[in-house]
Amino acid sequence: MPSLRTLLVLGRTSNLPTVWSNCLAGWWLGGRGNPWKLILLMLGATLLYVGGMYLNDAFDAKFDAQHRRERPIPSGLITVELVWRIGVGSLMAGLVILFCLGLSTGLIGVVLVGCIVFYDAIHKVITLSPLVMAACRFFLYPMAASIAANGVTGWSVWCGLALAFYIVGLSFIARKESTRAAAAYWPCLALVVPIVLALVMNTGVYRESALILAALLGLWMARSLRFAYRAMDRNIGRAISGLLAGIVFVDLLAVADAPNFIELIFLGLLGAALVFQRFVPAT
Repeated sequence: MPSLRTLLVLGRTSNLPTVWSNCLAGWWLGGRGNPWKLILLMLGATLLYVGGMYLNDAFDAKFDAQHRRERPIPSGLITVELVWRIGVGSLMAGLVILFCLGLSTGLIGVVLVGCIVFYDAIHKVITLSPLVMAACRFFLYPMAASIAANGVTGWSVWCGLALAFYIVGLSFIARKESTRAAAAYWPCLALVVPIVLALVMNTGVYRESALILAALLGLWMARSLRFAYRAMDRNIGRAISGLLAGIVFVDLLAVADAPNFIELIFLGLLGAALVFQRFVPAT
């Protein structure tokens, strides 16, 4: 049997707090509602994410055998057959939970699973695959909003799209991780889209909160990106790990009008992501 660490590494589980923060933000933008439904939704989303990560390694088994022999499958820590079974089983279990929460939630989950499998199958051969990755994160917002009091609202869609732009920028920078080559600067424009949207959508009494959170996100991105663009001792992997944890900041910015205790939950998720990254690689 594979070790617990092998299973955690395959699932990129250090990124799970960012999945939960996506769900919390989408649910809040949908008008809140029954928190127990949110917990079940997070469980379903967790299974979809972990299943997708397992299938990512299953699809990449031949590539990793040639280029990344330290990965669990080529290093012999787990068989590719078992990875396929766990991946597919996790996706199916996640969909069952989502359909239990409602037909619309389940149907959005089906679309999300389609995006996950499509990305896993083509991300090594299609240059624009980061757009599919962005779609995977986008659908978490309306899926979470679908269980809330007001359902899928306009803001849950717009904020989901802003998050998708952030993921596009992050993913295009991440493509340079294995080569250690200098990343292009244009993805940074995609990264700042959530800040632009937040400054547009938050007016009146919410403007001050949005400005503070936007500044925090901007500083966090600058801190992370310096590892990608400095000429000496470039470390794309460290930059991407920081930007991945920064997804929580993007979600917090989307709900700038939330009370303090909700903000504390987001900050707790950010802390969890950073702590988990010390034990399980984020990429």
